[in-house]
Amino acid sequence: MDMSVPRLTELAHGGGCGCKLAPAVLQSLLAGQPAAQPFAQLLVGNEMADDAAVWQVDENTCIIATTDFFMPMVDDPYDFGRIAATNAISDIYAMGGKPILALAILGMPINKLAPEKIAKVLEGGASVCAEAGIPVAGGHSIDSVEPIYGLAVIGICRPEQVRRNGGARPGDALILTKGLGIGIYSSAIKKNALPDGAYEEMVASTTLLNKVGTELSADPDVHALTDVTGFGILGHGLEMARASNLSLELSLTALPFLTHAETLAEQNFITGASHRNWASYGADIALPENMPEWQKMLLADPQTSGGLLVACAPEKSEALVEKIRAAGYPLATVIGKAKEGQAGIVVVG
Repeated sequence: MDMSVPRLTELAHGGGCGCKLAPAVLQSLLAGQPAAQPFAQLLVGNEMADDAAVWQVDENTCIIATTDFFMPMVDDPYDFGRIAATNAISDIYAMGGKPILALAILGMPINKLAPEKIAKVLEGGASVCAEAGIPVAGGHSIDSVEPIYGLAVIGICRPEQVRRNGGARPGDALILTKGLGIGIYSSAIKKNALPDGAYEEMVASTTLLNKVGTELSADPDVHALTDVTGFGILGHGLEMARASNLSLELSLTALPFLTHAETLAEQNFITGASHRNWASYGADIALPENMPEWQKMLLADPQTSGGLLVACAPEKSEALVEKIRAAGYPLATVIGKAKEGQAGIVVVG
């Protein structure tokens, strides 16, 4: 058995949510699939690119189901497990739910990775589940060419607390709860070019559970929620715009970025997923004139375990930002607003 490969990222052709299929490819694949309706109890299915499925059990209870897995974006197996688990659980929070249990999904090249490294991946994932207050109640594993880890997660909520990516209203303020630039950082990791302290910053962000989503969903002034992952702020914002049949205006100067994200992007630490994302949805994005290519790619940067994008009543946005920051999300800020108009995104300076 060859145990000589030192880096997890060398065993994978991509990493994190940058592994996602491009939005246009995914849309074409799903176009021929039958709709999940008609089931009266299925409140949320596959029709509008929501974060998870929702099934209403009775007048007081909904079940939320999701799954998410990917290849490593970091070399530390424990951190890989933590990041992947945090990302998977996020879909429950993004729908307004509370997670109750998880199942592990594991694929590993067992002839290239020592068993103790694989165990560390599982240990990292279990530590995050413990933080979320849920058990890893089972799972499934295979021998695969590339390392893969993630979770299937079940959650619950009341029917009135379900929050979809649609539902934003004209005039709503848009809040983002975490900084952008995770894909940029992961690209720099592969080239051993991440500045001092940046790895710790990235791991802190990607392992921060989006628990605040459960609390936000109980607020009637919060109209829509989604988490920002592999399609970037533009891609997931566009999903919200389309599902709400509105135009979203994002302020470039208001967007929160990780400390070194803009500098690294300008130095061309851009992921291939950024280019695939832009090719998929760029026609529906209006940018400021003469925006440099690196900045455009930064807005399409795939986020792994990113923050929540929140649409809320504008008069409550300031109080909500304060509440979100107090809950442990220091970069939370208002990044734009929803407006009447053709579904799409307008980025202003």
